[in-house]
Amino acid sequence: MKYSALVSVLAAGSVVAQERPPRTTFPDCVDGSLASNAICDQSASPAARASALIGLMNTEEKLQNLVSKGKGAPRIGLPDYNWWSEALHGVAYAPGIRYADTAPFNSSTVFPMPVLMAAAFDDELLEEIATVIGIEARAWGNYGYAGIDYWTPNVNTFKDPRWGRGSETPGEDALRAQRYAASMVRGLEGDKPERRVIATCKHYAGNDFENWNGVTRHDFDAQISLQDLSEYYLAPFQQCTRDSKAGSIMCAYNAVNGVPSCANEYLIQTILRDHWNWTDSNNYITSDCEAVLDVSLNHHYAETNAEGTAVCFKAGMDLSCEYEGSSDIPGAWDQGLLPIETVDRALQRLYEGLVRAGYFDGSDSEYAALGWEDVNTPHAQELALQAAIEGIVMLKNDDTLPLELSEGSKIALIGFWADDASTLSGGYSGRAPFLRTPAYAARGLGLDVSVATGPVLQNNSASDNWTTNALEAAEKSDFILYFGGQDTSAAGETLDRYSLAWPEAQLTLLEKLSELGKPLVVVQMGDQLDDTPLLENDGINGILWASWPGQDGGTAVLDLITGAKSPSGRLPVTQYPVNYTDVIPITDMNLRPTDEYPGRTYRWYPTPILPFGFGLHYTTFDISFANDSSTSHSIQDLVSTCNNTYPDTCAFPSLKVEITNTGEKTSDYVALAFLSGEYGPEPYPIKTLASYGRHRDIAPGEVAEIPLTWTLGNVARVDEEGNRVLYPGEYTVQLDEPVLATFQFELTGDPEVLDAWPAAPE
Repeated sequence: MKYSALVSVLAAGSVVAQERPPRTTFPDCVDGSLASNAICDQSASPAARASALIGLMNTEEKLQNLVSKGKGAPRIGLPDYNWWSEALHGVAYAPGIRYADTAPFNSSTVFPMPVLMAAAFDDELLEEIATVIGIEARAWGNYGYAGIDYWTPNVNTFKDPRWGRGSETPGEDALRAQRYAASMVRGLEGDKPERRVIATCKHYAGNDFENWNGVTRHDFDAQISLQDLSEYYLAPFQQCTRDSKAGSIMCAYNAVNGVPSCANEYLIQTILRDHWNWTDSNNYITSDCEAVLDVSLNHHYAETNAEGTAVCFKAGMDLSCEYEGSSDIPGAWDQGLLPIETVDRALQRLYEGLVRAGYFDGSDSEYAALGWEDVNTPHAQELALQAAIEGIVMLKNDDTLPLELSEGSKIALIGFWADDASTLSGGYSGRAPFLRTPAYAARGLGLDVSVATGPVLQNNSASDNWTTNALEAAEKSDFILYFGGQDTSAAGETLDRYSLAWPEAQLTLLEKLSELGKPLVVVQMGDQLDDTPLLENDGINGILWASWPGQDGGTAVLDLITGAKSPSGRLPVTQYPVNYTDVIPITDMNLRPTDEYPGRTYRWYPTPILPFGFGLHYTTFDISFANDSSTSHSIQDLVSTCNNTYPDTCAFPSLKVEITNTGEKTSDYVALAFLSGEYGPEPYPIKTLASYGRHRDIAPGEVAEIPLTWTLGNVARVDEEGNRVLYPGEYTVQLDEPVLATFQFELTGDPEVLDAWPAAPE
């Protein structure tokens, strides 16, 4: 979906509420405004309460509440309600959200973009962040500044580096995306019977490009094999629905194997509701915005918008997100295409979800007390900084970092985001309480700072003014920090990248800076570029990737550069060479290599510039497995002792990793365990992330242990029919990237199907 808003940049500092603002409640049974005792009966089930409300509506009222900007039913005391709120990495601008002119609801905590948060490989931190976002989001709703439905998280996998919205996701790996989804949904919705807010996993399914060579997300038909669909594209949505029971799913613009996603009964009914048992009436499916219109206008799957609208609702969609009439619900009704049973089913799911979230319960709601005191708290600000520090990845260091700076040290900060607060937040952001740039942070440390901007775009020339100002700042300084990277206007919603190259003007300027012979560190913003020119330039001493680091990104960068903190993030995406964009179209959905195209992601692409999972440290570690040197497990024994409803969720014997900090700096360490071996349905080895864990603050000389938990499903493989199967064979676990330790085990017995995938329609 697309929603643009100008993000205000506020002066640095904390927001302090001077006076408690008036509370605006949702429809409250206590005040008697609702014309139904049944909807107010908290002893009744959510289903019965929602059914009672729907029973009071007439046909016109019912139809007017099947869209994102529902009109309510004033006749019975039901107010209008906007289902569209956003909270990708903090409460964000959206049609259903407004910001106050004064504190406290004039700003919300802005965390780093999800791809950088995912680079921390810290699920505990993610859940803490999601909890803070959920608390602020519910406070927004409790005071009438939003609803309690938030269309987040984005759990699509980032399979192609050109995708303009890749930074909204947790990266390219399916397991990383699944665990991200679990942490986010649990944090946002809470762990009580009443949901704190209603989380929406999006975009279901196969949505991972915007507009490329005349093909757009609105008319694209993603051709995906059952193997790739089950193993990769749908895995995060399985976590959201079957395992995490998220309150909502958003169906995507594109078609999958010939059928538009929002009209796709195989995706919506066969897999999502039946196979994954996402059948509770308090779960609903919304369309992406204008996706219903695409069914007829762009996919030509229906003759008219009215017919396309009816097809989507009949397939199991419950809500149409639209820009003023992009679906035709009245037409579908008037033409007899939309049965009342389908209308009532959709409304039941929508309003039962609101009942479960305490929308009608006023002060009796579990989360009614959340308010202005819970917005922009010190804890939230600390988490925003911690997330940036943990996520930033060091890609190069010749021992120049950390810089030995002291008060008064002369340092040049050069580049387009060195002192531009508007670049920190990224997409789908709210209005932050402060935006602290690297220049702001450097001045706060008492450094003698010289700032010069630099080129951004591919077609910028390294103008005399830029070059002169940058060299002047660098020449009078002892240290140079260059803040550059992705052309930030070339990617985002509706925009994909066509090049993975550094902008030529930036490379020209960097070459001149590197010739000065002074310590030069590059801090790279945005998505991955081919860093080869920087990695090969001996005059560039270090590289940090900072993506979009959020409201305190400047502080995080300076903390790492000065050594106040140690880098520990790992790349959640592959860094591809420039020519990757020439050899494979973004529209090809296959993961495995073919005679025509190379493979995708770290699992299938063998020659990256920097691999998935790469990340350097300021210290050294000695790593080993603490498990027995050889282990054998019977497949049949593992499965027969599993009592879970879904065998793929049963625990596999855990790994124990022992880490010794053999260097001189305290540092976190992320253990990544990859599985490989010649077993299963394909004749060549694979390498896939099977588990990971983080240990914080390992001091020099300290020995720490990380238990790596995983499941039978993490060890299993997916066959061509989409079935997840546990195969006998010799398995190797490889620790870290590059590999620092290995561990072997054997599975014996016969193959066992853990999850039988539903057959696709003929």
